[in-house]
Amino acid sequence: MGMNDKSAVVIFSGGLDSTTVLYHAIHNGYKVHAISFEYGQKHIVEIDRAKNIIEINYGIRHIIVPVSTQLFSNSALTGHGNIPKDRTDISEEIIPVTYVPARNLIFLSIASAYAESNAIREIFIGVNSQDYSGYPDCRNDFISSFEKTVNLATRAGRTTDQIRIMTPLANLNKKEIILMGNRLNVPFHMTWSCYDPLVSPDGVTRPCLHCDSCLLRIKGFNEAGVAVP
Repeated sequence: MGMNDKSAVVIFSGGLDSTTVLYHAIHNGYKVHAISFEYGQKHIVEIDRAKNIIEINYGIRHIIVPVSTQLFSNSALTGHGNIPKDRTDISEEIIPVTYVPARNLIFLSIASAYAESNAIREIFIGVNSQDYSGYPDCRNDFISSFEKTVNLATRAGRTTDQIRIMTPLANLNKKEIILMGNRLNVPFHMTWSCYDPLVSPDGVTRPCLHCDSCLLRIKGFNEAGVAVP
């Protein structure tokens, strides 16, 4: 079976970046297959947001893949330590405690298996320039290396139908991503960014507004001149 030129897999968390990538793929005429992952993340509310966003985009196939929490020890995102708050230098060249071991390596591998199984050639992921300093699996050299590896490891890659890893946000910061999303009519109010959500006595989940992800989100909207949703 030949590859489907207008289908794409989107690794989709329900966050600001991945939702912008989802809408970018839709805007460019792709039939989208969205994959979300449950891996014991403290901000599991992002999966509910992902489901809600998919519901307003008729025709997208959405699968949720459970990944054992035991794979991701020693990460604050899976409850091993505290989420940093109110950091003043988020861009420092230190891998933060919110790094999840080999997360994108695993997610891209699973997405590649799904893509090849469904004769899909392109996989979209929302890595971007603001992630590079902290997370090694968000950097261009990793993405380039993975693309080479997946094409050595798959039947599709060993033929003429090579799999491509698409990173439309690769060289953008949060301000630029928000401006791009604004042009694509991304429902930012439905996205979730917070690493350490708060649950009020009435059961409502709210962002903490102090973790790195919240601070970058707020800064990005302010710099873009777009109201923070």
